[in-house]
Amino acid sequence: MEAFLVLADEMHFGRTAERLRLSQPRVSQTIRKLERRIGAPLFERTSRRVELTRLGAQLRDDLQPLYQGLTAAMDRATATARGVHGTLRVGFLGVGAGELTPTIMDGFRARHPGCEVQMRETHFSDPLGPLRAGDVDVLLTRLPVTEPDLTVGPVVLTEPRVLAVPARHPFTRRSSVSLEDLARDTVFGVTGPAPGYWWDFHVPRFTPSGRPIPRGQDISTFQELLALIAAGQGISPVAASVERYYNRPDIAFVPFEDAPDTDVAVVWRTAAGTARIRAFVQAARDAVESNGGPTRF
Repeated sequence: MEAFLVLADEMHFGRTAERLRLSQPRVSQTIRKLERRIGAPLFERTSRRVELTRLGAQLRDDLQPLYQGLTAAMDRATATARGVHGTLRVGFLGVGAGELTPTIMDGFRARHPGCEVQMRETHFSDPLGPLRAGDVDVLLTRLPVTEPDLTVGPVVLTEPRVLAVPARHPFTRRSSVSLEDLARDTVFGVTGPAPGYWWDFHVPRFTPSGRPIPRGQDISTFQELLALIAAGQGISPVAASVERYYNRPDIAFVPFEDAPDTDVAVVWRTAAGTARIRAFVQAARDAVESNGGPTRF
């Protein structure tokens, strides 16, 4: 199977032999044996080129996901047998995975008792910076994340959004608000290298109809955001969990009737997919599956 897939990728017996660390005659023998077993040619061979037959292309497309799954299963089994050791640094933004966080951590520690877990809070002024700098190995952060060097894994938390307003704001007399209502007050910008699309998703610049939303002071921490809202300097969309974990008497939270949900997912550097990171991602997937899906508020 591996020889066939590598040859289907390289289309060259010599390069295939080099990748597999086999002799070229051994690769040819293996492919001929596979073709005899199937009963038809998988490659068209000439002195100048090698190409897949239609049957060969079909077999490649069918085998590729199966082979990847098999390889991943073997990697996980090997990592479990050897044990995952060292230190895993987990970054989290806000409440992280919410109520699912302890389940993920407990599952990871139970499987890999030899690995120490360290947790570090990140801030929305630079949500991806600690990951890129190598200060954390894996991150529980709000989406969207569309960065070419980062991989987005399972969603572990999904929740509606609410509008945080000063306790005496006129919106507190309403049962709900819409995104169009944001144009009636001031929201906040953010300092730091947070991706522009990331902040614009959470605190948009325009309403759905295209009306501009006034932007006030730039902020760098969540506590600063809450302090400015309480002082009457503006309003801000936030995740619904904020009302539970950061409730205070000088701020009210009004449900949105049309804002999209906000999700938290596991994110890591694509080039740094270590055994520890893979084990943590698997623990997150297992927790989500046993929970019947991402945690919902």
